[in-house]
Amino acid sequence: MIYAKAFMRKVLAEGVDGRNSFAMQLSDTRFRDFAESFNFARYGATATAFDRAQSGTVDRFVRIELEKKAGQTDEGVRLAMYFQRKAPEVTSIYGLMGDAALYKVLQTALGLPPAYSSVDIDKQAAFISSKIDIGDLQSPAKLESFIERFTARWQAANGSAGQGVPQVTLSQPLLVTFDNNLLLSLQSFNPGGLR
Repeated sequence: MIYAKAFMRKVLAEGVDGRNSFAMQLSDTRFRDFAESFNFARYGATATAFDRAQSGTVDRFVRIELEKKAGQTDEGVRLAMYFQRKAPEVTSIYGLMGDAALYKVLQTALGLPPAYSSVDIDKQAAFISSKIDIGDLQSPAKLESFIERFTARWQAANGSAGQGVPQVTLSQPLLVTFDNNLLLSLQSFNPGGLR
């Protein structure tokens, strides 16, 4: 564990201001985000007094815990929430494909079978690039549309689309109206058949 403490100390001590800082050289952007939230290199001992360090960390923790709890009842909800949080940060199709959860959302939304994972990675990337523009995931409206597409396909494949319907139907008042022409035609209806 000593190596992990030294690793994190170096991330925090060097911050993110310099291109050669330790956090900026790491491929995992979580360390960069962490160093940005607690930027001791820039703000010194007052770094934790800022709202960004306090509420930002708490907000992220709450969001991740919510994803986990939602995933216990419906994995599709967890995947959608994770995609909504992480996809805007990804800058390439390979970045989406490199994260198992993000790739599962891609596969589902695009209707790709699980066996598609065995296709050559460059061919997968070319096909996925032809179906979505990575820049669209930066737009909240387009991201929401993609998540809705995923959700519809997920529910269709996993049979969870109608689980809440009986509760909604039973708890809502039912209002039925009839057209006057329908009522007139029912009056002349002969249930005994044609004569």
